[in-house]
Amino acid sequence: MSQPSADTVVHLFRGPFVTTGAERWEVPAGSRRLLAFVALHRGPVERRRAASVLWPAMPPPRAGGNLRSALWRLRGAGIDVVTADHCGLALAPRVTVDVHAVEEWAGRLIDGCPWPADLALTPSSTEALDLLPGCYEDWALIERERLRHRILRALEALSRHLVGAHRVGDAVDAALIAVHAEPLRESAQRALVEAHLAEGNVVEARRAYRSYALLLRREVGVSPSADLTSLVASSDERWSEPPAWYALSGSIGLFVRPAGATVT
Repeated sequence: MSQPSADTVVHLFRGPFVTTGAERWEVPAGSRRLLAFVALHRGPVERRRAASVLWPAMPPPRAGGNLRSALWRLRGAGIDVVTADHCGLALAPRVTVDVHAVEEWAGRLIDGCPWPADLALTPSSTEALDLLPGCYEDWALIERERLRHRILRALEALSRHLVGAHRVGDAVDAALIAVHAEPLRESAQRALVEAHLAEGNVVEARRAYRSYALLLRREVGVSPSADLTSLVASSDERWSEPPAWYALSGSIGLFVRPAGATVT
């Protein structure tokens, strides 16, 4: 790789690896953790901190030696994307990171000001839910969980933006990605129910609610919130008031109405 250009990207989803245009560069095994750690930060990282986090069980001199070896292997592979001096490490100028781009996409959706292109479902929407697969160190787990929750919120917001844009089929797809990633997450289930209702599929909305209610009862022994239950119940115009008698049968998974309940 020559000097990094404006199209040099560090990929942490399904990575790490580096691309420049259509050319892909594989990161040496001994340098992957270091590159990922530096790339996740938006600014310089102090060398001693990086060494202590990446090699916590080693004394500082040994950890520092491992850091230098990781840098040497990276450059030896022709991947010159990390700058280093005696104090710190940082990505080279003009190098971008896929995680940062996805975070910015999520932020615009959550803040309610998406760009038109943000309303497209892309593979990165699902890839972002599994940052650095196979890495189970504390620093990676914390970052993976933080990003996972942010992406789930973004997918829920995306579903609602798509409903507003009258793209209800895409709205259902976006909500389903969030539901499949975290089935017990009520905000994701609510986004799915709302998308089904916006599409006019009341039966699908109820089916989604029933599946969620049964799962919730089986896994944690609780019921969906009154707000979600009311949303589904109120979708039937034949019933004037929903939740007073609107209940779930745990044995057969159907909505049932106690005897004597009136229908308008």
